[in-house]
Amino acid sequence: MTERRREKVDGWLNLDKPLGLGSTPAVGRVRRLFNAAKVGHGGTLDPLASGVLPIALGEATKTVQWVMDGRKVYRFTIALGRATATDDLEGEVVAESAARPSDADLRAVLDGFIGDIEQVPPAYSALKVEGKRAYDLARRGEAVELASRRVRVDRLVLLARASADLAELEVECGKGTYVRSLARDIARAAGSVGHVAALRRTVCGPFCIEDAITMASLEQAAANSLSNPQPFGHKPALLGHLRPVVTALDDIPALALTDRQADRLSGGVALPMTEIAGAGALSIGTMSPAEGSAEPARIVRAMAGARLVAIARIDGDLLRPVRVLNL
Repeated sequence: MTERRREKVDGWLNLDKPLGLGSTPAVGRVRRLFNAAKVGHGGTLDPLASGVLPIALGEATKTVQWVMDGRKVYRFTIALGRATATDDLEGEVVAESAARPSDADLRAVLDGFIGDIEQVPPAYSALKVEGKRAYDLARRGEAVELASRRVRVDRLVLLARASADLAELEVECGKGTYVRSLARDIARAAGSVGHVAALRRTVCGPFCIEDAITMASLEQAAANSLSNPQPFGHKPALLGHLRPVVTALDDIPALALTDRQADRLSGGVALPMTEIAGAGALSIGTMSPAEGSAEPARIVRAMAGARLVAIARIDGDLLRPVRVLNL
């Protein structure tokens, strides 16, 4: 039996991932529904977490970095009084405390977790220790010692208390922040122990939960496409849920090119900035430093009309392509 030929599908899908489904299986389902040739995602969500999982299809996979580097917002519930090996509901209980911090106790410690903070990731995480996944070592009963990492927390608030045992919070944070670690450390700082009992991501880069589609709705749209076939295999009921590739780059300044300049840049040719109209007044975005450089690169999204041509960096007086998009 020959494998069905994959289709060229380009865009971002804002999926509301359900509980119990891992990020990789979710991406696999989306790939099958769209029959897409290339698929990726903009930030892992554990099976016990729900919410925004941005999925990149086709040329959108070239913009994943900018979604992963974007801000995240999570709502999470700390179960106070019990610490677990995994810092969530799955792990065995490893410590207990009779202390139940009051609302005032919790609010008093939250400011200490705002800003650039040091955080020790959970032992059950995908981080590597000497080339091996930390969770694989932990499951084998081996001691896992992970170094603390600097992460960014911009906002952290207590939202509600369903009971003395439960505290619901919301955090706005940067790349690499572990909410499980945050919950563990907040409980400790407030004089108790705790773990994450519920976790939902409501924002990931430019994607928010209000605009997300559930897996059930997406599968229904796919079924509608099959029951109402269109010429040339078009699937409007399904493709209508995709957002443009450029959505991931909303925070990056746009630089308008002529069609000829776009063709040259797409071919790998660096363009003199003096030849590009309006380049002098451009407000430049930044990206992570290039290898061997301590300075962040200055980047723009090069546009030919409404078409995204490339993500490009300004190198002195030249505009050089970083990622060329075939759209």
